[in-house]
Amino acid sequence: MTLGTRPTPIYGPVFAADPQLVYERLRRHGAVAPVEIAPGVEALLVTDYQAALDLLRDTDTFSKDSRDWQRTVPPDSPLLPVLGYRPTALFSDGETHARYRAVITDGLALFEPHRLQRQVAEVAHQLIDRFAAVGRADLIAEYARQLPAFVLTTWFGVPERDSAEMVAAITGLIESTERAGAAYGKLVAMVTAMVAERRAHPRHDLASWFVTHPVGLDDDEVIRQITLSLIAGHEPTTNLIGNALLRLLTDARYAGSLFGGAMTAHQAIDEVLWHEPPLANLSAHYPRYDITFHGREIRAGSLVLVSYAAANSQAAPPTDGTELRSGESAHLAWAAGPHACPARDPALLIAITAIEQLTSRLSDLELSTPAEELLWRPGPFHRALVHLPVRFAPLAG
Repeated sequence: MTLGTRPTPIYGPVFAADPQLVYERLRRHGAVAPVEIAPGVEALLVTDYQAALDLLRDTDTFSKDSRDWQRTVPPDSPLLPVLGYRPTALFSDGETHARYRAVITDGLALFEPHRLQRQVAEVAHQLIDRFAAVGRADLIAEYARQLPAFVLTTWFGVPERDSAEMVAAITGLIESTERAGAAYGKLVAMVTAMVAERRAHPRHDLASWFVTHPVGLDDDEVIRQITLSLIAGHEPTTNLIGNALLRLLTDARYAGSLFGGAMTAHQAIDEVLWHEPPLANLSAHYPRYDITFHGREIRAGSLVLVSYAAANSQAAPPTDGTELRSGESAHLAWAAGPHACPARDPALLIAITAIEQLTSRLSDLELSTPAEELLWRPGPFHRALVHLPVRFAPLAG
């Protein structure tokens, strides 16, 4: 695809270190800017808030089907585990999208919030017990990444012995490196085996629900919806917990309030969703025909991504001063339109409960590495810490 302007990379360590600086430069191109999301792979990135809303809501002009674009990239591209077409709600339009999405939303509706909250609290205490007596921990590897994994694998009936391998596959594919294809293949293989087992022996879990849902998905459709749900459920929730904990530990407005309860956790999460959304750039769309969109000429089938992070920064409530503000309804961290995230409520509940449980037991948490030395995982799609090392007064066993 020829964009007419040298694209800006948004996938390496320079971008990961300071993405907002890159977004500021991209705005010089207008509401839609040329970017490179992997070596030799170009796209357009929407950085303007109103333009992002216009795109996300316009199903007549834009399609989610990536197959035409996919033919323009190498078949072994590390981007395909995230952007390559599959028969899922993420890559479908109209009635097909509604059919796939119904399976996911109906499944999520089975989980009563109080039951979910109790489950998350129980898992949180089990995880905290593993490091509470040590006085130090990596809150990404030992907590934020583990907790959503426990919840999701329990929902879908994944054996505990397979949980770590499944999480490693999810983490590997979202980073879009040369290992992404193998990671996605591993995840699909694990889910394929699970679906075959549920066809023969249904259980009381989400995997069986997807298999037996009245819309009648075939095996490949079931495998792809489960795979999508696991990826979308684990990676963003992990990043949301980690990014919110970092904000609590480094923002002076939260000083002395780690034992602040639900409101403090909710405020930190809300601010992260505005300023450091766990999925920073996604919502891949493809024009159905040649268009001019917010001043940018775009050819049919071109890849257009929405930068939730860049768009949010235009409309975010101010965070200067000492007041903690809230404005969750307007940010784009959950996307918008017919493809808005269907798991917003359970994801928020998991993240808030995770932070509440951690800070109520370890109220003297502090970073053991200067914040400016923390590393962020490279990649075009997510905003995610590599580690979050902390120290605290050890708890007696």
